[in-house]
Amino acid sequence: VQLQASGGGLVQAGGSLRPACAASGRTVSSYAMGWFRQSPGKEREFVAGISWSGFYTYYTDSVKGRFTISRDNAKNTVYLQMNSLKPGNTAVYYCAQLRARKGPIRQEVTEYGYWGQGTQVTVSS
Repeated sequence: VQLQASGGGLVQAGGSLRPACAASGRTVSSYAMGWFRQSPGKEREFVAGISWSGFYTYYTDSVKGRFTISRDNAKNTVYLQMNSLKPGNTAVYYCAQLRARKGPIRQEVTEYGYWGQGTQVTVSS
């Protein structure tokens, strides 16, 4: 499977962005999907995850109430709606597919086997 992330950009603090992750090659409908981010000099960290069914979601504490992950299995695409953005949210955002088919959402980078190329999100103050 190939994952293509898009929809990042430059936005002022308080603004919104909605990156998308389009999968090709095969369906990802049986896999949990995650969004991660990485800033220069820092490790890649989990931001949000969605179960393969779309019924369950999980967020890192710092984005709860501001970010929403969703998926459209008919389009083979996962989204991350980001509202009330802060300068500290500046990073490259990556989407990823969990290794285990129909497995639960996981936060560990090593549990994900396929990664998109990343999309830059820059929030100015």
